[in-house]
Amino acid sequence: MSETAHQSYLTVEAYDRLTAELAQLSGPGRVEIAKRIEAARLEGDLRENGGYHAAKEEQGKMESRIRQISALLENAIVGETPPDDGIVEPGMVVTVEMFGEEEVFLLGHREIKDGVDMHVFSERSPLGAAVNGKRVGDSVSYVAPTGKTIEVTIVHTTPYTE
Repeated sequence: MSETAHQSYLTVEAYDRLTAELAQLSGPGRVEIAKRIEAARLEGDLRENGGYHAAKEEQGKMESRIRQISALLENAIVGETPPDDGIVEPGMVVTVEMFGEEEVFLLGHREIKDGVDMHVFSERSPLGAAVNGKRVGDSVSYVAPTGKTIEVTIVHTTPYTE
């Protein structure tokens, strides 16, 4: 892996789901879209052929998703349990206090969200980046997408287990 590649934490379930999606998109998905493009091409003038242009646009989106999933899977940290040392890092369930209330979330790639029953924040998100590498008891602030500065205190961390 290159030194500039970004590693992301994925659960085993998310890794398996993405692997299956990649196999479908890069195999049967490509065959299906190629058939649709060819069928639309046979309808005549491509300049005024809405079906052809729609199929080509869908092909572009599918190829983009294939590249996205491939890069994510290539650089994924899959299901590795981080040490239970009170330091926030990908793969940890983090409890923070903000606005006088506790928020619990898993720090990892957003693709995990379909397989877990809690909020998931990427280590690249404003909140994730602010708490990543910090310790229980640390207070940090981050700038939300709205431009507001938000203060959070790390209350608890524990490694995520499926």
